[in-house]
Amino acid sequence: MDTPTDPQHPADRTPPAPRTPPTAPRRPCLLELPGQEPREDDWYWLADREDPAVHAYLEAENTYADAILSPTTELQEQLFQEIRGRVVETDADAPVRDGEWWYWNRTVEGKDYGIACRRHDPQRSLSAAAVLAEARAGRTEVERVVLDQNILASGSASFALGVFDVSPDHSLLAYATDLDGDEKYLLRFRELATGEDRPDHIEDVNYGSAWSADGGTLFYVRPDAAMRPYQVWRHRIGTDPALDVLVHEEGDERFFVSVGLTRSRRFVVIHASSKMTSVALSVPADRPEREPTEILPAVEGVEYDVEHAVWPELGDVWLVRHNRPAADGAPRTDFALDLLPVGGRLEDSRTLIEHRPGIRLEHTDAFARFVVVTERAGGVDRLRVLEPGAGRDEPISQPDSVYTLTAAPNPEWEATSYRFGYMSLVAPSSTVEVDLRAGDREVIRSQPVVGYDASRFRTERLWAEAPDGTSVPISVVARSDVPLDGTAPCLLYGYGAYEVSVDPWFSVPRLSILERGVVFAVAHVRGGGELGRRWYEEGRLLHKPNTFTDFIACAEHLVATGWAARDRIAARGGSAGGLLMGAVTNRRPDLWKAVVAEVPFVDVLTTMSDPSLPLTVTEWEEWGNPRDDRAAYEVMRSYSPYDNVAAADYPAMFVTAGLNDPRVGYWEPAKWAAKMRTMRTDDRPLLLRTELDSGHQGPSGRYAAWRDEARVYAFLLAALEVEGKFAGAGG
Repeated sequence: MDTPTDPQHPADRTPPAPRTPPTAPRRPCLLELPGQEPREDDWYWLADREDPAVHAYLEAENTYADAILSPTTELQEQLFQEIRGRVVETDADAPVRDGEWWYWNRTVEGKDYGIACRRHDPQRSLSAAAVLAEARAGRTEVERVVLDQNILASGSASFALGVFDVSPDHSLLAYATDLDGDEKYLLRFRELATGEDRPDHIEDVNYGSAWSADGGTLFYVRPDAAMRPYQVWRHRIGTDPALDVLVHEEGDERFFVSVGLTRSRRFVVIHASSKMTSVALSVPADRPEREPTEILPAVEGVEYDVEHAVWPELGDVWLVRHNRPAADGAPRTDFALDLLPVGGRLEDSRTLIEHRPGIRLEHTDAFARFVVVTERAGGVDRLRVLEPGAGRDEPISQPDSVYTLTAAPNPEWEATSYRFGYMSLVAPSSTVEVDLRAGDREVIRSQPVVGYDASRFRTERLWAEAPDGTSVPISVVARSDVPLDGTAPCLLYGYGAYEVSVDPWFSVPRLSILERGVVFAVAHVRGGGELGRRWYEEGRLLHKPNTFTDFIACAEHLVATGWAARDRIAARGGSAGGLLMGAVTNRRPDLWKAVVAEVPFVDVLTTMSDPSLPLTVTEWEEWGNPRDDRAAYEVMRSYSPYDNVAAADYPAMFVTAGLNDPRVGYWEPAKWAAKMRTMRTDDRPLLLRTELDSGHQGPSGRYAAWRDEARVYAFLLAALEVEGKFAGAGG
């Protein structure tokens, strides 16, 4: 092994030779919890972002990563050009009608970010197809630019838009920007008639906003020091922000708050929720100065959300999606839907859709005459349309058996059509509009992919068997002529946390590895929401290890069924999926040829033991509280990737971090990489690359994102011995 160096020493700031990886010195720190055995952490010091040695180490790691990847420079450029060549760079999204206006976002070749536009159509005479055709043709004389993100991002290495909210009368735009990736946004107000920003602006806001009915007041959200959105404020346009009024503050550190305006524009709804408990409050949108009214009281362990609707014989109601136990105590883990008169009490509610085990009720969209329900069964989302006055309840059919539905804007309360996004592993994203009266289906826009022929690829849904006998779904895609004889290289992706469903999605960059014969698969492991609440419960807290054994079982199933070569499997995941990468790498380092762990949550035990860190307290309901729960401590200790690095041969590894990341501290992947360097017994590449100007999401511009993806794919292709090679070994 290499001798540890000290990044504080000037000599250690010299970029390392390709075969000499940087090492971070050991500075032992004893971590103690009451009732637990102290743990020694030799790289705890890397969490001090003010220490010059930290920056020197991160920069040295970046230099080393670039050096090891230098032989793939030509391949990276080739991959980047392939990605760019498949994308129609000057294009427009599906236009969305809102009152007298059409809104859409367009992109321009050579520019990183979108340009939000609109067109006036007071007679409602234009179709979405006509507006889209003109937008794609560059008919700029008929459009008005609402917001050009390229101008806002000019000179910044990172850019993100956190709020984009047009007032009900379409005269003002509230928008919020972040220029360094720390997710603290600056909120501004733009006069859309002139394109000029008003003088009142508000610093340090978070996601979420809601206009009052007259467009004179905006509700917005602020985070606390731990980056937890915990306050809703009210700003009167044209007044000093110092006079803004605090509307709601959530004191429980487990809860996040959000705010939004109902589609009817009758109510502003404030929602506060932890992982397992929620409460909602409302403010009349035409009386924004009113105090919020609690819709239903919070009950520990009961989750609910609300949607405003107008119901025959009842008038104004809340559609309450909830998991409150039935009157006889039977659980409703997959949720039910109740009708609650606005202003009514719990006993005034009545059930519209009863709980159905195995069919997860996910979302409701209420319109003046229809309600669209999204539910999940068999691992896929499906849509139903209800027509309250007619007693109608019909499914909205889909053309394929395995697919992904995504949200699309549906702003109009009086709408009689419904939009959603549709894609699969082989079907590019499309925007679909369904007539809610007749059921007719129209594709408004399909993502253009230059040179792509879907018939050249095949996709299947497989099922692996976990060690406890549970069947775990796998979505897989490959070039049609790839033989299923156990010789193909394979990339397996996973996440498995927060009840997030990772449905099969289409990716233009992925085509470059598929074309080279790599099989791509998604392991729908427990901890996600693919198969309902039970699927989530069996992969959280004390059951978290199921996530890891599921992923390993999926990899072994791909080998057993001939989809993947045993010695040519790579794994990839980010954030909580990066935790998955760390855990399965420690458990089965022999199974993986390469691992990509992006902004990985790998120092789980230390982070979850420190309530002063951002988001720790809110995460206890997901991972457990090791400070007060011995069982949680023991389980977490058994899988925490940083704590379980061993003296072993590890696969080739590519690890990323973001210096300004408020969700996963940059020091977690940095510490993990530093420890692996001293423990591993092989000489395969171990690369740590930190984005020094961005946060959790990585590079923000589309060209930088494509280059980043090209770099990752070049690493994987070289590691899987498909194409390219590394500069040398040395860990």
